[in-house]
Amino acid sequence: MFETILEEASADLSINLGNTLICMLAALALGIVISGVYYLTATVKSRSASFLISLIILPSIVAIVILLVGENVARAFSLAGIFTLVRFRSIPGDSKDISFVFLSMAVGLSVGLGYLTLGAVVTLIIGAVILIVTKLGFGMNKRKEKMLKITIPEDMNFQDVFDDLFLKYTDHYEMIRVKTTNMGTLFELNYELIMKKGISEKEFIDSIRCRNGNLNIQLGIKDNYNQQL
Repeated sequence: MFETILEEASADLSINLGNTLICMLAALALGIVISGVYYLTATVKSRSASFLISLIILPSIVAIVILLVGENVARAFSLAGIFTLVRFRSIPGDSKDISFVFLSMAVGLSVGLGYLTLGAVVTLIIGAVILIVTKLGFGMNKRKEKMLKITIPEDMNFQDVFDDLFLKYTDHYEMIRVKTTNMGTLFELNYELIMKKGISEKEFIDSIRCRNGNLNIQLGIKDNYNQQL
């Protein structure tokens, strides 16, 4: 079933133009599928046009390199050097992005060796699995982690002062930072927390205001908060 369309390498290292074009077109088509799966499963904020384009062309680039290598050992070592120069993204990404890059490289390798059916099957099966687990929300936290910043007077003992409120309104909380502000006359407490379902954020904030003397309180989504730091 999984048979290569390429003939064995000849002594003169010639490359069949027809087979090369077929491999390139197949690699581009599978790259479009991989890029489409990434587009459908990535969040709007994390999507990058340059990364989507890279997923389209990466399989064809790898396929061409494999076609050029053939059975030449020296070229094979050159290929290893090329792969070491691959940078997954110019900005920090998550492990799913790296998985898509490796999928593109694996498909390009398969197509470059002439196993077009294998490349298509791998793309369709892994793409379908990614779509299914993403749509089902497998392993995803339905409630976003939030950041809470509370300002308190310098004479208030911040140890455990809000613990009873956190136990009432949150499923998880953790103090991550304490710093002084306003020339040392105030403390700024920073927490990571996950709110309980059905809890009113206004009621939660009002309860804290009664403890901190109505000083400044900030509550927001963790990702947005980190971008402001």
